[in-house]
Amino acid sequence: MLLAIDIGNTTIGFAVIHKAGNIVSTAIMDTDAKVGKIKAVLAKILKAHAVSRAIICSVVPKASKTLEDMLKKTMPVGIIGRDIIVPIKNRYKNPKQVGQDRLVGAFGAMKIYGCPLIVVDLGTAITFDVISSRGEYLGGAIVPGIRLSAESLFLKTALLPHIEIQAPKHIIGKTTQESILSGLFYGYGSLCKGMIDSLSSQLSFPRKMSFPRKRKSINVVMTGGHTHLMKKFVSPKICIIDEDLVFKGIYFLSNL
Repeated sequence: MLLAIDIGNTTIGFAVIHKAGNIVSTAIMDTDAKVGKIKAVLAKILKAHAVSRAIICSVVPKASKTLEDMLKKTMPVGIIGRDIIVPIKNRYKNPKQVGQDRLVGAFGAMKIYGCPLIVVDLGTAITFDVISSRGEYLGGAIVPGIRLSAESLFLKTALLPHIEIQAPKHIIGKTTQESILSGLFYGYGSLCKGMIDSLSSQLSFPRKMSFPRKRKSINVVMTGGHTHLMKKFVSPKICIIDEDLVFKGIYFLSNL
């Protein structure tokens, strides 16, 4: 069994993956959780499953070091970006600026769904990643995520309330909370649809494609913590929902 760990700015995701690629168990916790809680979650996972190695994909160096130190006493631990390099042509001007989670998600989507494609990740930030028909990571776009925007409204205004993130029932809000939720979900839905259209217009279909999945359309894959809440506000621009995309990317990397 492989323990895949996805460390984001807000949450840490754990997935136990069978050697055949099946995800048999998942768990999630806050990234800023205390060490004791992290140890307890790991202990529960390791007691329930015969994990033989772990791979960490992280955008929070301090958290990845904490988890690596806990795990390396009992199993081999690989860090993506340090021990494992994502085998994708990175067209960023400075390739080191791209978060490893973005590259892993792009690699996983390319392996499963073919290319060209766009990956939309609804995390602390909403990222748009573009992969060409030749399997090259071209770059993308970043905007503040839903929760981050809601927290900013609460912290930076005198009268706007702290709200629970949930899908609005109507586009026209009748209370301040409803109005904020409408702005977040319908607003971000429109943003995502517009970005998908704009990014798609930059992709082409050459006569000879490097990957076997030849298509005349561009797949759009959505992943991340707010995927199921947001999907109806972005549809029909989304082709595929895959909340386990980064875990699947880690699994593919573990077999290289």
